[in-house]
Amino acid sequence: MEFFKSLLMILLTSVLVNNYVLSRFLGICPFLGVSKKLNQAVGMGAAVIFVMCLATAATWPIQYFLLDKFELGYMRTIVFILVIAALVQLVEIILKRYFPALHASLGIYLPLITTNCAVLGVAINNINDGYNFVESMVNSLGVGLGFLLAMVLFAGVRSRLETARPPKAFEGLPITLISASIVALSFLGFAGIVDGIFG
Repeated sequence: MEFFKSLLMILLTSVLVNNYVLSRFLGICPFLGVSKKLNQAVGMGAAVIFVMCLATAATWPIQYFLLDKFELGYMRTIVFILVIAALVQLVEIILKRYFPALHASLGIYLPLITTNCAVLGVAINNINDGYNFVESMVNSLGVGLGFLLAMVLFAGVRSRLETARPPKAFEGLPITLISASIVALSFLGFAGIVDGIFG
């Protein structure tokens, strides 16, 4: 029971409290670039969840059974980036073959998952936080769901911004960044809720 409670806490914390986009500010490029339309935001979020979970499933064993065993820990970042790049290519091939409309709408942002620091960050943080394999997978799923949640919420905010009339100085990128900061501030309240549930 305690094990499942800790897994649930890891999941909720990574989705709401330590949201990589809104709290740690990782993965901002696709967050700002692909959140104009809801279907693009959902597609990007789903692709990131898939890549994060696959990357963790691949990088965790590589770290513990290869890099640590042969004392090659200093190669971690390079190896993880190569693994993530290969997985993104796999996702791109699948989307191009089975979901061509989504592939076309994501455009340049799909290959950018390779350099998305949120994907690399979750792979490295799983090791640094000392999570076992199951905890790492749950954390990666939670971070991916948090990314999807942030994308969907911000897509809704941006759809409202299209009909708004901000002052001339705030049009375009300034109002987008201000809106993103307000959405990020709204997530600060979740820290107390999760602490209250599991504290």
